[in-house]
Amino acid sequence: MAILASLAVVFGLATVAPWLGRALGRFAGAVFAVAPFGIAAWLLAAAPGILDGAPIRETHEWAPALGLALSFSIDGLGLLFGLLIAGVGGLIMVYAGGYLEGRPDLPRLHCFLLLFMGSMLGVVWSENLLALFVFWELTSVCSYLLIGFDHSRIAARKSALQALLVTGTGGLALLVGTILLGIAGGSYEIPVLIERADVIAADRLFIPIVLLVALGAFTKSAQFPFHFWLPGAMEAPTPVSAYLHSSTMVKAGIYLLARLAPILAAAEIWGPMLAGVGATTMVLGAVLAMRQTYLKRLLAYSTVSSLGLIVMALGVGTAAAIEAGLAYLLAHAFFKGALFMVAGAVDHGTGERDAERLGGLRAAMPLLFAVSLLAALSMAGLPPLLGFVAKEMVLEEMLHAPWWSTGLVVATTAAATLTVAVTLLVAVKPFIGAATPTLHAPHAPGPALLLGPAVLAGLGLLLAVAPPLGAASLVGGSAAAVLGEARETKLSLWHGWTPALGLSAIAVVGGLVCYRFRGTLRRGLGVAGVLDRVGPAAAYEGGLKGMLAIAEGQTRILQSGHLRSYLFITVGTAVGLVGYALWSRGGLAFEATEIDLRWYEVLIGVVIAVAAIAAATAGSRLLAVAALGLAGFGVAVMFVVFGAPDLAMTQIAIETLTVILFVLIFRRLPDFRVISSGLQRGADAFMAITGGALVAALVLVASRTERSREIAEWYGQNSVPGGHGRNVVNVILVDFRAIDTLGEITVLAIAAIGVLALLKPRRIGRRS
Repeated sequence: MAILASLAVVFGLATVAPWLGRALGRFAGAVFAVAPFGIAAWLLAAAPGILDGAPIRETHEWAPALGLALSFSIDGLGLLFGLLIAGVGGLIMVYAGGYLEGRPDLPRLHCFLLLFMGSMLGVVWSENLLALFVFWELTSVCSYLLIGFDHSRIAARKSALQALLVTGTGGLALLVGTILLGIAGGSYEIPVLIERADVIAADRLFIPIVLLVALGAFTKSAQFPFHFWLPGAMEAPTPVSAYLHSSTMVKAGIYLLARLAPILAAAEIWGPMLAGVGATTMVLGAVLAMRQTYLKRLLAYSTVSSLGLIVMALGVGTAAAIEAGLAYLLAHAFFKGALFMVAGAVDHGTGERDAERLGGLRAAMPLLFAVSLLAALSMAGLPPLLGFVAKEMVLEEMLHAPWWSTGLVVATTAAATLTVAVTLLVAVKPFIGAATPTLHAPHAPGPALLLGPAVLAGLGLLLAVAPPLGAASLVGGSAAAVLGEARETKLSLWHGWTPALGLSAIAVVGGLVCYRFRGTLRRGLGVAGVLDRVGPAAAYEGGLKGMLAIAEGQTRILQSGHLRSYLFITVGTAVGLVGYALWSRGGLAFEATEIDLRWYEVLIGVVIAVAAIAAATAGSRLLAVAALGLAGFGVAVMFVVFGAPDLAMTQIAIETLTVILFVLIFRRLPDFRVISSGLQRGADAFMAITGGALVAALVLVASRTERSREIAEWYGQNSVPGGHGRNVVNVILVDFRAIDTLGEITVLAIAAIGVLALLKPRRIGRRS
């Protein structure tokens, strides 16, 4: 129960956060951090057993009749992501408390962060694909709330919607892929699907499954051509950017690719697709980062580049490449999370966000400069930091890639070169050189703003220089979960004089040159600005405008405000679709059969028909209401004749109430007038006759079918023992088909609320 209890604690804390946060005041961040820190401590305590091949598993019945269970598991991969989500999440809680101290909406931010944390933990710990998808979509909803946190700003709302639409579209693709994968494998449990990987690979829908799952992962992890939503999401407060867009949410797609790799990697397109998309994203993200000057956008585009590098490593697919990718994932969470928080502290302490307008902050913020320098060394891939170790591993594996080795090496080196320049611009330049004027006098950040980046930057150093602390075991354990076999992983600061070391040195020197001549380089990279006009972001904007234009035109046609139009479209659509189905399947070919009719049945039918015609042609409302009531009472008599007294009583009650309501309402309306043209009345008559003919045809077709008594007998046998009622019809409505009845009640309740909303302004107007 430990996994479910952990999720329940996080979601429960999120529920009370808005009230508890106001009560705790400035201490709210520290108190809310206790839960994620506790989860991280529990994971660290359980880590030895998990990494030794004994994952923690829990199963809770979900829908036993459908063979579905709410199952969770924490193996090496779940441990790595769980530690990042909980550990970094706790630091973010403290950081957010200092960053937004005094703001009345801080409890709301804590609430959203906790909801997101619980959703991400659910994603990485779920063994059931359907449960994983539910948590997956929850992360998208939470990110929408977090990105649009400052909802008074149009830019924040627009960016939140963009992120939701892009990741939501990928979520729809993932849903279809998940369902197809479950059908192909005969289960939604991931361990079972891994065991049946050969069967799934032989399925005719295997390639569509691979493409749909990859599409879902690419949108979530901002891979080309879906990379544009991540920089736009920088409209969120800095604590959100540091958590969602460096350490957690954007890595959900990478987690999914790694988790399902044992099932999907059998496809020939898997490796080249991931490597190609990842390499493109990596280079494009680094190029676009060099065009930026604002701190968070610099970090955002470099995050896109780093995510592409990890996806590329997963695409190469060798055991060592997967280890390298996961090692870089760990290092990236440390240095990028730290640098986002450093950028927030600089903005908080100076009011300036443009890196080119910052300088000389080292004197006012010495501790923050030390932390920033430590994280920057790791991001640039310099020793003795974990970023250097991971970059060396990636470069080494690209040199030995099974295909495209030269291209992947060149792409990785080029991206690493630009990353060094970006690192200097975002993490070093603001602190060195001559002091520049800022919005307000620079001041050092408080402990709450300094704790998070200091811990993360320190871990990047500590885990690199002290491998026995567990970085190698953590990376190796997570790689073993992907590969399905245990491997001995070594993380070392020195591998000798290798080609990878030479490439790393080239990247560092090249990065220094790019930084020195960044103005010239930006002008040269101006050609990349064409992406702003014709690239994926422009396509998104154009698609959104087109969709809104179509919706507007469709609404103008379908929501005209005229009841006649609604009825005409509804009945016409039904007649067209159902009529075509009857005609194409020979349902309209009736055979002449003898019909046994009594005189009173014919009389009742004639009365109903005459009443219906009178209602349609009446010259006054009262006559129309009376004729309509007569038709309804005639139907009730027909129910009695054919042995359905309960339906007859219901019909009589409804008809009586309807007639009374119509009389009370219609008498307040203006005099009866014919306001329709002859053409309109003719079209209405045609549609009414056609609709009636269709219903008559359906009745005749249904009367010719062979009826099975099994369902009726089953209801009769189970009415008393199962529903405790002798009226079979009532038991069917209340018990056996209770969901239908609930739906009808819900519709009536919504209609009643709508009527109340329409009447309320009139009442207010009268009272005023």
